[in-house]
Amino acid sequence: MSAVYINSAACISVQDTLNENFTQNLTPENSVLVVKAIEPNYKEFIPPAMSRRMSKTVKMSSVASKYALKEAGIENPDAIIVGTGMGCSQDSEKFLKNVIDNNEEFLTPTYFIQSTHNTVAGQIALALQCHAYNFTYVNTSSSLEFSMLDAKLQINDGEADNILVGSTDEQTDRTMELYKLNNTIKKEENLPVDYLNSKTDGVIWGEGSSFFVLGKEKTESSYAQLRDIKINNRLEQNEIQSFIGDFLTQNNLTFEEIDAVILGFSGDAKSDVYYTKAIDLFPNSALLYSKHLSGEFNTASGFSTFMACHILKDQQIPEVMIINFVKKEEIKNILLYNHLGGSDHSLVLLERA
Repeated sequence: MSAVYINSAACISVQDTLNENFTQNLTPENSVLVVKAIEPNYKEFIPPAMSRRMSKTVKMSSVASKYALKEAGIENPDAIIVGTGMGCSQDSEKFLKNVIDNNEEFLTPTYFIQSTHNTVAGQIALALQCHAYNFTYVNTSSSLEFSMLDAKLQINDGEADNILVGSTDEQTDRTMELYKLNNTIKKEENLPVDYLNSKTDGVIWGEGSSFFVLGKEKTESSYAQLRDIKINNRLEQNEIQSFIGDFLTQNNLTFEEIDAVILGFSGDAKSDVYYTKAIDLFPNSALLYSKHLSGEFNTASGFSTFMACHILKDQQIPEVMIINFVKKEEIKNILLYNHLGGSDHSLVLLERA
């Protein structure tokens, strides 16, 4: 089975991640219920007439994908694969509001057409005039992992050399209201959030868009080798050790050989227990967390994958991510463990390129 490399990484997030020196300015977000992405000046990338018709997630993805392709030196990828949990929810809300306001009559189809989850991948393909394989995965918090798994299989099977893989999710006012009502988002009185020792349920919600170019050849811009991915919809807390241990055994690794572990602590006391259980397995690894920087959302693993890529390439761990201060002279293997509310558990193993 041939190696698969992550040859570029671009991210629009709550942090200023399009800036080259973003690692020096990472700021935790723990005192607001909803954190918004820092967006670029879209006029520099998208004609204003087109931009006005695009939802936020399409615009973020268009820019992030351009950055990723440019860094990898690829003009037209062999496939475009996007993972999203909520899709173009802004346009979905606009369409549903039109249905109600107009009593289900005289509806324009524009919002409906643009509300489908595969709009993002389609718009990127249109802009690139790319007629290759185009697919969208909608698997809540493992949407990016399924997208990367698809790309990895295609490259291993010789069906593609370079694939653009991305993840994206946006916020909408109505959905955020509903998340507050069903306690997905924390209550105001539970702020600020102690992500590692939270005693309350709910999360701070974020958004963002992350894109990567996966290729079969290692290049000068390569960040990491994508070793393996494992996904499990449901896990009991007592199954964590075997879930992670079996995954490492399949890749001929021991717990001690994992130099850093990025855990998805979200501040939700009920579901963060899984991460607390995982910590006990890695006494000699650098333990890190990232959602205090990105917020929780369906594809928050895109941000943690982006950070892992930079840690492997730069061989430096931002202090703001550190849990346990275990020092490593070299960072070779990074394991990412993520889930959303205790469902859709995923493991991603990255190795220094």
